[in-house]
Amino acid sequence: MALKLKGDKEINVAMSSKEKALKVNFNKDTYGTFAEIGAGQETVRHFFRAGGASGTIAKAMSAYDKDFSDAIYGIEEDGRYVTETRLKKMLTYEIEVIEERLSRKKHPNKIFFTYANTVTTIDFAKKFKGHGWVGIKFQLDPLENYSKIVLHVRFKETDAKLQQETLGILGVNLIYGAFYLNDKPRELLKSLYDNLHKVQLEIDMINFDGPRFSYVDNRLMSLLLVKNGMTNAVMFGPDGNNLLPAQQLYKANILALRGSFRPVTKVNMNMYKLAHKMFLKENKVKEENTKFIFEITLTNLSNEGEIDERDFLDRAELLCSLGQNVMITNFQEYYKLVDYFSEFTKARIGLAMGVASFIQIFDEKYYRNLSGGILEAFGKLFFKDLKVYLYPFKNQKTGEIVTSKNLRVHPRMKELYKFFKYNGKVIDLDDFDPKILEVFSIKVLAMISNGDHGWEEMLPTGIAETIKDERLFGYSKRRFKK
Repeated sequence: MALKLKGDKEINVAMSSKEKALKVNFNKDTYGTFAEIGAGQETVRHFFRAGGASGTIAKAMSAYDKDFSDAIYGIEEDGRYVTETRLKKMLTYEIEVIEERLSRKKHPNKIFFTYANTVTTIDFAKKFKGHGWVGIKFQLDPLENYSKIVLHVRFKETDAKLQQETLGILGVNLIYGAFYLNDKPRELLKSLYDNLHKVQLEIDMINFDGPRFSYVDNRLMSLLLVKNGMTNAVMFGPDGNNLLPAQQLYKANILALRGSFRPVTKVNMNMYKLAHKMFLKENKVKEENTKFIFEITLTNLSNEGEIDERDFLDRAELLCSLGQNVMITNFQEYYKLVDYFSEFTKARIGLAMGVASFIQIFDEKYYRNLSGGILEAFGKLFFKDLKVYLYPFKNQKTGEIVTSKNLRVHPRMKELYKFFKYNGKVIDLDDFDPKILEVFSIKVLAMISNGDHGWEEMLPTGIAETIKDERLFGYSKRRFKK
């Protein structure tokens, strides 16, 4: 809704939770159930209090006891209750109950829905702040299949009652968005914070599914979570579906490769394969418990201050086609990335990077916001069980191959660099392919843009074909010179 100001200016004012609940309640066709586990029936309470809920709420329940929950929804293999699989079982079961118990003949115009959440709020010791899964399964026509929105939240408040209230408001926003903003997923995403603040909760994963969202690319929704400041990092898999970072990284060994991947080149994949091989040789590392991540920062996605979403999807498409997990982060500095990984694991962490990127780590300008400056950053970076796998750089002027043995940092940083180098924290990737050291993404992109030939050989097998078939990075046959 809009509020008129002086000078005919308008500002957008979010509807209150009561107004949203009333609009859903006064829709004579919406009819559904609420199933909430772990923090009380905080969402449905808004609909009861708003009034007019008798035509909207078919059932409200909270299977709070674990045995009751298991009897209704089944037992999870891992024995946990606050999981995505639990939430999806709840949504599926409750929709089946509606379809079974409510006659379509008696309710021919009703559009059914189920809202569910399974959460854990802050513990008494206030060590774990709590998190949860929230979702809705709904239809907008009695004859259509169900669409679904599933998201994960991390609570930031330090009081259980406040977290419960936050969850209730979020639930109202989600239900309202599903029915009235489903054709505007960007607005729906932002509306989840209506009457809330980002200091109250973090949304770090969301997936849209079903006929109403057949056009939605969940990777783009993932990017928007970071772009909108809802979270600092998101992750998606080779299939394009968003993944929960905390779930993927929990107690795992992590090897991350940062880059622009615009497009992904033979150098990127050579660096990855060599680092992958060396990382798995570490005594503490087991392949079955290792996550390999291609990471892109918001800075790398920005073009003159703006994020080109089409360009982002082009990069994502190629990395997914190579079977890679992709992470988008708001961590320009490496120490922040490592600090983030350390929230979820105490196992070995590896960073694969080129010499040029490694030298930038020793530039003090990146740490002026820290009271301890570069020493504080390096304490956070290398205090953890971290190793850097260094890919060589070829000096284009002199032809010199630069490695950890002959790289040059600022004179003030020499002793700091030596300390980490001779303590085994920096390892050269020796078995590299010297023929590809002059391959750079920016060069490939320029060749594609200019219509030059020869860029295909600079890319991994199959990538050039994908670029041509999908018309990625502005590729056009007509532009290429004969």
